[in-house]
Amino acid sequence: MEKHVTKKIRIRLLPVFVFLLVILCILLTGKVVMDAPIRNIVVTGNHYLTDQEIIEMAKLENYPSFIRSFFSPLKENIEKNAWVKKASIKRTSFGVVEIKVVEKEPLFEKVESKVIVLSDGTEIPSTSLETPVLGLLNYVPNTKYNTFVKQMGKINTSIRYLISEITYLPNEQDKDRFLLYMSDGNYVYLTLTKFQSINYYEQVLEQLAGKKGILYLDSGNHFQIMENAIQ
Repeated sequence: MEKHVTKKIRIRLLPVFVFLLVILCILLTGKVVMDAPIRNIVVTGNHYLTDQEIIEMAKLENYPSFIRSFFSPLKENIEKNAWVKKASIKRTSFGVVEIKVVEKEPLFEKVESKVIVLSDGTEIPSTSLETPVLGLLNYVPNTKYNTFVKQMGKINTSIRYLISEITYLPNEQDKDRFLLYMSDGNYVYLTLTKFQSINYYEQVLEQLAGKKGILYLDSGNHFQIMENAIQ
């Protein structure tokens, strides 16, 4: 008569426990990494908007998950702002996000309507800019205005800072003529087709030996010394 031998299978619990523990650690580590917040936001390229304003535009003020954040819609949020020409957002290292912006330049203030005109023609309230800009004192006809804005954008930023005010001042010979009031006390006449001539203003000053007067760049290039006000 045969005897039935029952084999006892021993389950080694320690390896199983270690395996489950490893899996649990991996899952917990993954969750911690996925939920880890942005630690630092670096903003560059801004002069007129503050870092905090740009961070809030990107909706990152609460420093959300570094991994779970999708930057494409956040970039679009920033570019909706009138001041922003272009923006980019990227991860530079773990927990660190860099936002780069290219801002539009403020060209002048339309004094009568109290708005700032930016380099693309966008108009914003004067209260949106703390830094003073040169003022356009009077009305420019629509047929001249768009060209005027484009020509203003071609003037070097450093030279625009030397202009305090501009007046549209046509005469019978030139319907495109403007008068620029310089912060140093000089006056400059320009016509729309020669606006970029003002970029050489500092070089012209070197030849004037400190004299004050009127620089005619609208028709020819000559300087008239004026002891008093413009005639």
